[in-house]
Amino acid sequence: MGQDSLERGLILFFRVAMGWLFLHAGLSQVLAPHFSIVPFLSHTKTFHDAFAIFTRPGIAPLVGLLVSWGQVLLGISLLLGALVPLSAPFGILLMLLFWLAHMDWPFDDGRFYVVIGPDLLFAAIILLLLIKRAGHIVGLDAIFLRRRIFARKEG
Repeated sequence: MGQDSLERGLILFFRVAMGWLFLHAGLSQVLAPHFSIVPFLSHTKTFHDAFAIFTRPGIAPLVGLLVSWGQVLLGISLLLGALVPLSAPFGILLMLLFWLAHMDWPFDDGRFYVVIGPDLLFAAIILLLLIKRAGHIVGLDAIFLRRRIFARKEG
């Protein structure tokens, strides 16, 4: 297996793996009868006041809907390799917000290792998928490009 094939295989693996993680997380929230982001956001430590705003009764249901369906759509996008340049920045933002919400700065709480945590790693993987044009590797983005659905107009 050549270097190019190995790289493409790893990119495909990470795209599908991340897609499955997001789809599973999102569907588990969408299908939960009483899913709420309030318990998660109520226990933030480092930036508690910033995240507490989203626990208000008028805001929490909307934010919960955006998070859960956002994860579902991001998962589908990554699994199919469709519209990855559009969905990846939202995934990166979501993971960075999760990272900030989970962080108990600057202490190691068992989930974080000083600053590095799973959400930060997920954001980095999504960034890599964006940079490497992961949707073009056995994905619908390659088909869209060939059919010029989303081709850039030159002129």
